[in-house]
Parts: sequence; structure tokens; C-alpha cells
Amino acid sequence: MNDYPHPIIAREGWPFLAISIAVAALVSWFCGFWSLPLWLIALFVLQFFRDPPRTVPQNPNAVLSPADGRIVVIEKTQDPYTKRDALKISVFMNVFNVHSNRSPVDGIVQSVQYFPGSFLNAALDKASMENERNAVQIKMANGTEITFVQIAGLVARRILCYTKTGDSLKRGQRYGFIRFGSRVDVYLPPDAQPKVTVGDKVSATETILAELA
Repeated sequence: MNDYPHPIIAREGWPFLAISIAVAALVSWFCGFWSLPLWLIALFVLQFFRDPPRTVPQNPNAVLSPADGRIVVIEKTQDPYTKRDALKISVFMNVFNVHSNRSPVDGIVQSVQYFPGSFLNAALDKASMENERNAVQIKMANGTEITFVQIAGLVARRILCYTKTGDSLKRGQRYGFIRFGSRVDVYLPPDAQPKVTVGDKVSATETILAELA
């Protein structure tokens, strides 16, 4: 998978940005001041699809946040995709967060599974298994396997995943995008040590979610 070539504005946003600016400019030409709400919409589209570069921490045992947002779950549970005991950490993204998703670890993709579903509020616990979602399972060089799951939300209606089975992902590498509010669940080995708490704000790649034993 090629490195993502547009680190400032996400490529997914260019059509939306072009249309919103074109409509605002057209209305400005004919209606002047009355176009202000349309320029505000264009500004919202611009901030939503921003995709700034990120610095990758050098700690080899670190599991990095796959998304910007807020920690809503830290719990011992079972990984429903591998049927193993796991530490689950969930990041909720609102419409003002960067929605580019990045790999939390280095490794080889073992599987990519898409599940259709509902569009409940992604902050709810039941959204993990009832909402539309896309699960990526990855195996690290030391044999450790983790799963990270893109979950659609109340407003999000499109999950985009650009990786496939057999791909090699690097920590911080962009692998997907979710439009307009969503969540990412990360399932780690149960002995991983959390480095965040519920309520913490996190940044994709730059925030360490946990350290592997």
C-alpha cells in the first residue's frame, strides 16, 4: 500500500470542498451577503477533512492511537473477532476531530472484515457490535496480534479502508477514513498496560494508548 500523498487535506475531502466552495462562490455572485451560511459550511468541510502530518513515537512497545478523539472505554473483555481475551480501548471521534485512521503498530495484516449494521451513537457501548464496522487484524514481528475496528456513528455513513490481507502496515501509516463522527476500538493482549484513562483526549499516532508487555 502506497504512502498517503496528501498530508494537509484528506483526499476524501476534495470533492466535498470543491462543491461547497463552488456553491458558496456562485451564491455570493448573485446574492452577496446571503451566501455567508454557505461559506460557513465550506469552512466546516475544510476543517473536517484536514489531515495534518504526525510525529511517530519511537517506543517499540507502544500501541499508538489510531484516531483523534476521546477515550470512552478501557476494559478487559474478549476480542469478538479472534475469540481471545483482550484489553479493549475505544476512541470516540466527534465531527470536529481529524477522521483519518492510522495504524497503531507495525505488522502484517492478517484479515480485513466488513460488517453491515446500524448507525447508533458511536459513544454507546453497544455500537461496538451493532453498528456498521470494519475490523483489521494485524500480527506484529514478535507474533503479537491486535485488532482495530472502524465503527460508523450516528452521522457517519461511510467507512473507508485502504488496506487488505497481506499488506504491511507501519505505525502511524494512514489506512482508512470515516466520514462525519465515529469510533475506533482497539483489542490488545490482556497484559498490555494502558497509558490513557477514560475521558482523555488523544491524537492519532502521537498519543500512546498502551504498552505491550
